[in-house]
Amino acid sequence: MGCKIGLAATKRCLVLMRAILILPMLAFLAACQVASPPPTSAPTSTASSDNLPKLAPDVAMNNFRTVVAKVDPIAEDICRQETPDQNCNFTIAIERDRNAGINAFQTLDNAGNPYLVFTIGLIEDARNIDELAFVMGHEAAHHIARHIPRQRASAQGGALIFGVLAGIAGGDASMVQNAADIGATVGARRFSQDHELQADALGTVIAYRAGFDPERGAQYFTRLPDPGETFLGTHPPNANRIQIVRDTMANLR
Repeated sequence: MGCKIGLAATKRCLVLMRAILILPMLAFLAACQVASPPPTSAPTSTASSDNLPKLAPDVAMNNFRTVVAKVDPIAEDICRQETPDQNCNFTIAIERDRNAGINAFQTLDNAGNPYLVFTIGLIEDARNIDELAFVMGHEAAHHIARHIPRQRASAQGGALIFGVLAGIAGGDASMVQNAADIGATVGARRFSQDHELQADALGTVIAYRAGFDPERGAQYFTRLPDPGETFLGTHPPNANRIQIVRDTMANLR
Protein backbone atom coordinates (compact mmCIF):
# COMPACT_ATOMS: atom_id res chain seq x y z
CA MET A 1 0.00 0.00 0.00
CA GLY A 2 1.15 3.56 -0.62
CA CYS A 3 1.69 6.23 1.95
CA LYS A 4 -0.93 7.79 4.17
CA ILE A 5 -0.10 11.48 4.44
CA GLY A 6 0.16 12.73 8.00
CA LEU A 7 0.52 9.38 9.80
CA ALA A 8 3.64 9.03 11.91
CA ALA A 9 4.18 5.41 10.89
CA THR A 10 4.50 6.36 7.23
CA LYS A 11 7.97 6.03 5.78
CA ARG A 12 7.29 7.36 2.30
CA CYS A 13 5.30 10.56 2.73
CA LEU A 14 8.10 13.03 3.47
CA VAL A 15 9.33 13.15 -0.11
CA LEU A 16 10.33 16.65 -1.23
CA MET A 17 10.08 17.90 -4.77
CA ARG A 18 13.77 18.68 -4.83
CA ALA A 19 14.42 14.98 -4.64
CA ILE A 20 11.77 14.30 -7.26
CA LEU A 21 13.37 16.77 -9.66
CA ILE A 22 16.27 14.41 -10.30
CA LEU A 23 13.97 11.67 -11.54
CA PRO A 24 14.73 11.36 -15.27
CA MET A 25 11.36 10.36 -16.61
CA LEU A 26 9.68 13.22 -18.52
CA ALA A 27 7.36 13.88 -15.60
CA PHE A 28 6.22 17.17 -17.12
CA LEU A 29 4.40 15.29 -19.87
CA ALA A 30 2.12 13.59 -17.33
CA ALA A 31 1.47 16.76 -15.36
CA CYS A 32 -1.96 18.32 -15.07
CA GLN A 33 -0.92 21.64 -16.54
CA VAL A 34 -3.06 24.24 -18.27
CA ALA A 35 -2.99 26.33 -21.43
CA SER A 36 -5.18 28.93 -23.17
CA PRO A 37 -8.67 28.60 -24.68
CA PRO A 38 -10.16 28.57 -28.18
CA PRO A 39 -13.83 27.50 -28.38
CA THR A 40 -14.63 23.85 -29.08
CA SER A 41 -17.67 22.09 -30.46
CA ALA A 42 -17.40 19.26 -27.95
CA PRO A 43 -20.03 18.97 -25.18
CA THR A 44 -19.58 21.51 -22.42
CA SER A 45 -20.18 21.19 -18.71
CA THR A 46 -23.58 22.11 -17.34
CA ALA A 47 -22.13 23.16 -14.01
CA SER A 48 -19.07 25.02 -12.85
CA SER A 49 -17.08 25.14 -9.65
CA ASP A 50 -16.08 28.77 -10.34
CA ASN A 51 -18.49 30.08 -7.75
CA LEU A 52 -17.43 27.69 -5.01
CA PRO A 53 -15.22 29.29 -2.34
CA LYS A 54 -11.76 28.00 -1.59
CA LEU A 55 -11.50 25.77 1.43
CA ALA A 56 -9.53 26.75 4.50
CA PRO A 57 -5.99 25.32 4.26
CA ASP A 58 -6.51 22.92 7.18
CA VAL A 59 -9.76 21.64 5.65
CA ALA A 60 -8.05 21.18 2.29
CA MET A 61 -5.22 19.21 3.89
CA ASN A 62 -7.65 17.02 5.84
CA ASN A 63 -9.48 16.34 2.59
CA PHE A 64 -6.19 15.36 0.98
CA ARG A 65 -5.41 12.90 3.79
CA THR A 66 -8.86 11.37 3.42
CA VAL A 67 -8.43 11.03 -0.33
CA VAL A 68 -5.03 9.36 0.05
CA ALA A 69 -6.41 6.88 2.57
CA LYS A 70 -9.28 5.88 0.25
CA VAL A 71 -7.89 6.26 -3.27
CA ASP A 72 -4.41 4.81 -2.73
CA PRO A 73 -5.47 1.22 -1.90
CA ILE A 74 -8.01 1.18 -4.75
CA ALA A 75 -5.44 2.48 -7.24
CA GLU A 76 -2.88 -0.06 -6.10
CA ASP A 77 -5.41 -2.88 -6.30
CA ILE A 78 -6.44 -1.93 -9.86
CA CYS A 79 -2.78 -1.55 -10.80
CA ARG A 80 -1.98 -5.08 -9.59
CA GLN A 81 -4.99 -6.49 -11.41
CA GLU A 82 -4.27 -4.72 -14.70
CA THR A 83 -0.45 -4.73 -14.71
CA PRO A 84 0.81 -7.30 -12.17
CA ASP A 85 4.32 -7.14 -13.64
CA GLN A 86 4.99 -3.53 -12.62
CA ASN A 87 5.54 -1.83 -9.26
CA CYS A 88 2.17 -0.71 -7.89
CA ASN A 89 3.31 0.68 -4.52
CA PHE A 90 2.51 4.35 -4.96
CA THR A 91 4.36 6.99 -3.00
CA ILE A 92 2.19 10.07 -2.64
CA ALA A 93 4.19 13.22 -2.01
CA ILE A 94 3.46 16.90 -1.38
CA GLU A 95 5.53 19.74 -2.84
CA ARG A 96 5.17 22.50 -0.25
CA ASP A 97 7.01 25.19 -2.21
CA ARG A 98 4.29 27.64 -3.19
CA ASN A 99 6.35 28.74 -6.17
CA ALA A 100 5.59 25.34 -7.71
CA GLY A 101 2.11 26.58 -8.63
CA ILE A 102 -1.03 24.49 -9.04
CA ASN A 103 0.03 21.12 -10.38
CA ALA A 104 0.13 17.36 -9.95
CA PHE A 105 2.10 14.73 -11.82
CA GLN A 106 3.14 11.10 -11.88
CA THR A 107 6.75 10.05 -12.23
CA LEU A 108 9.14 7.17 -11.54
CA ASP A 109 12.45 6.98 -9.74
CA ASN A 110 15.45 5.14 -11.15
CA ALA A 111 14.21 1.86 -9.68
CA GLY A 112 10.79 2.21 -11.30
CA ASN A 113 8.95 3.14 -8.10
CA PRO A 114 5.86 5.25 -8.89
CA TYR A 115 5.35 8.68 -7.34
CA LEU A 116 2.23 10.83 -7.37
CA VAL A 117 3.24 14.40 -6.54
CA PHE A 118 0.80 17.19 -5.58
CA THR A 119 1.75 20.80 -5.02
CA ILE A 120 0.31 22.53 -1.99
CA GLY A 121 -1.19 24.99 -4.46
CA LEU A 122 -3.32 22.30 -6.09
CA ILE A 123 -4.42 20.83 -2.75
CA GLU A 124 -5.61 24.23 -1.56
CA ASP A 125 -7.16 25.14 -4.91
CA ALA A 126 -9.50 22.12 -4.90
CA ARG A 127 -13.03 23.24 -4.05
CA ASN A 128 -14.14 19.87 -2.70
CA ILE A 129 -12.85 16.42 -1.83
CA ASP A 130 -14.10 14.91 -5.10
CA GLU A 131 -11.78 17.13 -7.15
CA LEU A 132 -8.77 15.87 -5.21
CA ALA A 133 -9.93 12.26 -5.60
CA PHE A 134 -10.38 12.64 -9.35
CA VAL A 135 -6.93 14.22 -9.83
CA MET A 136 -5.31 11.49 -7.73
CA GLY A 137 -7.08 8.77 -9.69
CA HIS A 138 -6.00 10.44 -12.93
CA GLU A 139 -2.33 10.55 -11.93
CA ALA A 140 -2.38 6.93 -10.72
CA ALA A 141 -3.94 5.95 -14.05
CA HIS A 142 -0.93 7.37 -15.92
CA HIS A 143 1.26 4.81 -14.16
CA ILE A 144 -1.17 1.91 -14.58
CA ALA A 145 -1.40 2.64 -18.32
CA ARG A 146 2.42 2.87 -18.58
CA HIS A 147 2.27 6.31 -20.17
CA ILE A 148 5.77 7.40 -19.14
CA PRO A 149 7.59 4.45 -20.78
CA ARG A 150 5.36 4.78 -23.84
CA GLN A 151 6.13 8.48 -24.18
CA ARG A 152 9.81 7.81 -23.66
CA ALA A 153 9.83 5.16 -26.42
CA SER A 154 7.96 7.52 -28.74
CA ALA A 155 10.45 10.30 -27.96
CA GLN A 156 13.38 8.02 -28.71
CA GLY A 157 11.82 6.98 -32.01
CA GLY A 158 11.16 10.59 -32.98
CA ALA A 159 14.72 11.58 -32.14
CA LEU A 160 16.11 8.75 -34.25
CA ILE A 161 13.97 9.51 -37.29
CA PHE A 162 14.59 13.27 -37.26
CA GLY A 163 18.30 12.78 -36.61
CA VAL A 164 18.68 10.32 -39.48
CA LEU A 165 16.79 12.61 -41.87
CA ALA A 166 19.00 15.54 -40.92
CA GLY A 167 22.08 13.40 -41.52
CA ILE A 168 20.82 12.26 -44.92
CA ALA A 169 20.17 15.90 -45.82
CA GLY A 170 23.85 16.65 -45.16
CA GLY A 171 23.52 18.31 -41.77
CA ASP A 172 26.54 18.58 -39.52
CA ALA A 173 26.67 17.16 -35.99
CA SER A 174 25.00 20.23 -34.49
CA MET A 175 22.14 20.14 -37.00
CA VAL A 176 21.63 16.42 -36.44
CA GLN A 177 21.48 16.98 -32.68
CA ASN A 178 19.00 19.83 -33.04
CA ALA A 179 16.84 17.71 -35.33
CA ALA A 180 16.97 14.83 -32.85
CA ASP A 181 15.88 17.16 -30.05
CA ILE A 182 12.92 18.35 -32.11
CA GLY A 183 12.07 14.76 -33.00
CA ALA A 184 12.10 13.77 -29.35
CA THR A 185 9.65 16.55 -28.50
CA VAL A 186 7.33 15.65 -31.37
CA GLY A 187 7.50 11.97 -30.51
CA ALA A 188 6.85 12.50 -26.82
CA ARG A 189 3.80 14.63 -27.51
CA ARG A 190 2.40 12.47 -30.29
CA PHE A 191 0.05 10.49 -28.08
CA SER A 192 -0.13 12.82 -25.07
CA GLN A 193 -3.74 13.91 -25.61
CA ASP A 194 -4.86 10.30 -25.98
CA HIS A 195 -2.97 9.46 -22.80
CA GLU A 196 -4.72 12.25 -20.91
CA LEU A 197 -8.15 11.00 -21.97
CA GLN A 198 -7.20 7.42 -21.06
CA ALA A 199 -6.08 8.63 -17.64
CA ASP A 200 -9.33 10.57 -17.22
CA ALA A 201 -11.36 7.43 -17.94
CA LEU A 202 -9.38 5.12 -15.68
CA GLY A 203 -9.07 7.85 -13.05
CA THR A 204 -12.86 8.06 -13.04
CA VAL A 205 -13.07 4.35 -12.27
CA ILE A 206 -10.51 4.65 -9.47
CA ALA A 207 -12.21 7.63 -7.83
CA TYR A 208 -15.66 6.03 -8.14
CA ARG A 209 -14.55 2.74 -6.61
CA ALA A 210 -12.94 4.69 -3.78
CA GLY A 211 -16.33 6.19 -2.94
CA PHE A 212 -16.08 9.62 -4.59
CA ASP A 213 -18.09 11.44 -7.27
CA PRO A 214 -15.88 11.76 -10.38
CA GLU A 215 -18.38 13.94 -12.26
CA ARG A 216 -18.31 16.45 -9.44
CA GLY A 217 -14.55 16.10 -9.31
CA ALA A 218 -14.19 16.72 -13.04
CA GLN A 219 -15.76 20.16 -12.58
CA TYR A 220 -12.19 21.11 -11.74
CA PHE A 221 -11.74 21.47 -15.51
CA THR A 222 -14.31 24.29 -15.61
CA ARG A 223 -11.84 26.51 -13.75
CA LEU A 224 -8.93 25.83 -16.10
CA PRO A 225 -8.10 27.73 -19.28
CA ASP A 226 -8.90 25.43 -22.19
CA PRO A 227 -5.94 24.20 -24.27
CA GLY A 228 -8.24 23.59 -27.23
CA GLU A 229 -6.95 21.78 -30.31
CA THR A 230 -3.42 23.19 -30.29
CA PHE A 231 -0.80 21.61 -32.53
CA LEU A 232 1.20 19.10 -30.50
CA GLY A 233 -0.68 20.23 -27.40
CA THR A 234 -0.16 17.92 -24.46
CA HIS A 235 -3.74 18.17 -23.15
CA PRO A 236 -7.11 17.83 -24.93
CA PRO A 237 -9.96 20.37 -24.69
CA ASN A 238 -11.51 20.50 -21.23
CA ALA A 239 -15.00 19.76 -22.57
CA ASN A 240 -13.73 16.53 -24.12
CA ARG A 241 -12.28 15.49 -20.77
CA ILE A 242 -15.51 16.20 -18.92
CA GLN A 243 -17.42 14.18 -21.51
CA ILE A 244 -15.06 11.21 -21.08
CA VAL A 245 -15.82 11.26 -17.35
CA ARG A 246 -19.56 11.35 -18.04
CA ASP A 247 -19.36 8.50 -20.54
CA THR A 248 -17.28 6.40 -18.18
CA MET A 249 -19.72 6.99 -15.33
CA ALA A 250 -22.65 6.02 -17.58
CA ASN A 251 -20.93 2.71 -18.26
CA LEU A 252 -20.16 2.16 -14.58
CA ARG A 253 -23.78 2.74 -13.64
